[in-house]
Amino acid sequence: MKKYLFLLFAVQSIYTFSNSLLPFKETDQPKAPDYADSKYWSALPFRKDAADLHPRNETWISDSLKEVDVFYIYPTLYAKGNTWNADLDNKKLNKRLDNLPVKYQASIFNQIGRVYAPRYRQAIIDSYFDTTGSGDKALDFAYDDVKKAFEYYLKHYNNGRPIIIASHSQGTTHCRRLLKDYFDSPTMKAKLVCAYIVGYEVNKENYQILTPCQDANETNCYVTWSTFKDGFQYKDKLHYFGNVCVNPVSWKIDSTKATSNGGVLLNVNRKKKFTTTAHIENAHLLVKTNLTFMKKRDVLHLVDFNLFWFDVRKNAAQRTAAYLKNKK
Repeated sequence: MKKYLFLLFAVQSIYTFSNSLLPFKETDQPKAPDYADSKYWSALPFRKDAADLHPRNETWISDSLKEVDVFYIYPTLYAKGNTWNADLDNKKLNKRLDNLPVKYQASIFNQIGRVYAPRYRQAIIDSYFDTTGSGDKALDFAYDDVKKAFEYYLKHYNNGRPIIIASHSQGTTHCRRLLKDYFDSPTMKAKLVCAYIVGYEVNKENYQILTPCQDANETNCYVTWSTFKDGFQYKDKLHYFGNVCVNPVSWKIDSTKATSNGGVLLNVNRKKKFTTTAHIENAHLLVKTNLTFMKKRDVLHLVDFNLFWFDVRKNAAQRTAAYLKNKK
């Protein structure tokens, strides 16, 4: 268990890693994915994969009965390598992605949606700290994969169904662009149940039409938060937060404190759920949690979703029900 948890923290460290990388060149990066090939999807409906995790007290609902789709983009786990962007034939990295973020984040939404999680040539973690311009190019390169995966999904899988967007960290770096490119228009906004774009800077000015959700039942909107320990003095502007924060317990933007319905670290079936109290202060989500493992950390980026696993799962069902009711 300790080794497993250490891996979770190591691969998503907020600090830079030591890599000997040459300046970014597109031709030096690993080969592109073919999204017609199912191996380039970490999760797809109608097959058994990591996104199928669910509590034992819930009956699995067939994908054929779900009326919405979920398009999920995972965070950075590519910490060290010889190229700026990850190789999608890297079996070890793919296994970590499947067994960590896809299993414990994308699975939140499987109660109500068909989950699609494309593999993409994510940028190495150094990209966020690089000052030469190569990091920005690597992130743009990664977004191009995400965009192509989404276009393939729209053309071959969506069939006019409502969509939930979900992402974390680097996934949100890309998903906030995806929202701008595809959903910041009346037609596509109408297809959006909600976007859960978590763990990276989002600002109201990013969009002309899309707005943050104001309550637990609003649809055609987005929610975002980045989590910090209550009392943490955030002196430096990190990548994690912008000027929008929605409380993932109350689903409000005000400063009211709310106690979660329970979180998940590595076991959705633990007899006693750990709980978290959260409130917003200056567009930051500040929390108190009885999750022992996190008590000594100030930046709780790694567990942005985990702390509120059951809250987000419940809310996705609420918003889906509201969306479908409004469409009738």
